[in-house]
Amino acid sequence: MSPHVQKISADTIHVNQTKFILVGFTLGPRAQNCVFLLFFVLYVISLMGNLSIILAIWFDKQLHVPMYFFLSSLAFLDIWFISSTVPKLLTILAYNNRVISISGCILQLYFYVSLGTIEFYLLAVMSVDRYVAISHPLRYHTIITNKVCLWLLLIAWVFGFTTFIYPTILLFGLSFCGPYEVNHFFCDSSAIVKISCSDIHQFDMVFASFASAVIMGSFCLTFISYCNILFTIVMIPSTRGKIKAVSTCTSHFTVVSLVYGSAIFIYVRSVDSSSPDLNKIVALLNSVMTPVLNPFIYTLRNKQVKQVFRKMGMKLLTNKSSILLK
Repeated sequence: MSPHVQKISADTIHVNQTKFILVGFTLGPRAQNCVFLLFFVLYVISLMGNLSIILAIWFDKQLHVPMYFFLSSLAFLDIWFISSTVPKLLTILAYNNRVISISGCILQLYFYVSLGTIEFYLLAVMSVDRYVAISHPLRYHTIITNKVCLWLLLIAWVFGFTTFIYPTILLFGLSFCGPYEVNHFFCDSSAIVKISCSDIHQFDMVFASFASAVIMGSFCLTFISYCNILFTIVMIPSTRGKIKAVSTCTSHFTVVSLVYGSAIFIYVRSVDSSSPDLNKIVALLNSVMTPVLNPFIYTLRNKQVKQVFRKMGMKLLTNKSSILLK
């Protein structure tokens, strides 16, 4: 067979290829079982923790205020965010099922980056909410009304799902080369483009530009809000007032540090400069640990939410005792 015919045959294979292989983590059988158990437990903790926050805010009328609407929206988002990557990772670890269709892979990336984009928008909106609450406490309820809160949430979700439509369309237009192994535990953009046969310059530039605009734009708004918050705290005369103001922002600031730190490291760089193994580790922090830690970060620092959980626990114990007595 001539080299020309061989080349055409190879190109045909590239075009007809419909599946990728997710490499995941290179582990022995025993280690793989342990890692599966670890991620399964973390996934369940994340689902239960975030669902508990949603239910607590939903059932307690005292928490029907903008601050907690934002918090419940973030908890709802985290349930979907961790679910965009971890279930597939669990099937890889449990059954060695590493196969994923190309369309399924690209759609996983779309939902992952879209949900991540919504989180950046929500964190920016929550930082503005904290700024108004601390810097303009007397006008807070007239500025951040329930109607304004709902509009901000709607804008965050709509823009989150529309921002990365164009980069996703570009990704569908790429062709891919064997061995079709995505060196990641989910379909991350940096891992997908490395097995592309096409010129990825346009996609790389567009995706990096969109990611930088989302991350740095929301970060700038968050940074400006916290600079104003810091200025307000410095101007508070009493030490007790300063401590109360700082405690109001501590939870949000902790989450902001985790989310932006990992995302800037992964996405605000060229694909060529990324290290696959290091990206996997940082992606675990962003896609798994943040949704797991968020419920604890917010509830452990929030007295009202903790009181609601105590009330719910007491009601459950009372109901259980009455059932047993009957």
